[in-house]
Amino acid sequence: MDKNMEEKKEEIIKKGNKTFSEFKKFIAKGNVMDLATGVIIGSAFGKIVSSIVDDILMPLIGIIIGGIDFSNLTLKIGEATITYGTFIQNVIDFLIIAICIFFIAKIMKKLTKKEEEVKEEPAKEPNTVLLEEIRDLLKEKQNVE
Repeated sequence: MDKNMEEKKEEIIKKGNKTFSEFKKFIAKGNVMDLATGVIIGSAFGKIVSSIVDDILMPLIGIIIGGIDFSNLTLKIGEATITYGTFIQNVIDFLIIAICIFFIAKIMKKLTKKEEEVKEEPAKEPNTVLLEEIRDLLKEKQNVE
């Protein structure tokens, strides 16, 4: 029985090693790393945009609309309290964040478009280059005569 248990133990270790190896390959793929990077950067960016909304834009909007603080608006129905002001505040926050992301995406699109324009044309095949040289030589010869 000890031999049988030892074989099962070795089989479990082999399966575990194979699974771990597959997991390492999965994690090492570019898509997973890109996704992880995007989530981390998105989280940090979300904090920045939220700070802009909460600390800069919302106080200015509050001044424009007469100092109304939506987050304190409530409706009491019996024992239930509906905090619709918080909902309005969250909708305004969402719209401002969406506008910020929209403009940042437009800026990024313009920057990447400029980078694409700067890229060189793909290298021509040697046969094409040779044919173009022959064409140019024939044109020069016709112009000389």
